[in-house]
Amino acid sequence: MEQSIELSNNHEVNILDRKEIYLTGVKKISSFDHEEFLLETTMGMLLLKGAGLEILKLDTTDGKVRIKGRINSFSYIENGKGKAKEESFMAKLFK
Repeated sequence: MEQSIELSNNHEVNILDRKEIYLTGVKKISSFDHEEFLLETTMGMLLLKGAGLEILKLDTTDGKVRIKGRINSFSYIENGKGKAKEESFMAKLFK
């Protein structure tokens, strides 16, 4: 009998005291460092900003991620719009 594991379409965000964030419905982590995480979720791209951020738990099978550190903000980026804003900012910065 075959068993297939499917990523649930549910997406949940839980923040505890701005010190820890728990996410479900994460497809992949596109990039990360101690100040910023860019995650692809079932509901779109999610940008998480903070300080001292690090992964506590990563479950790629179920799409669950737990991150600790100082959480300053998180926002969803619409396709294409986020990159255009970043590029224009970067272009202005280096003129």
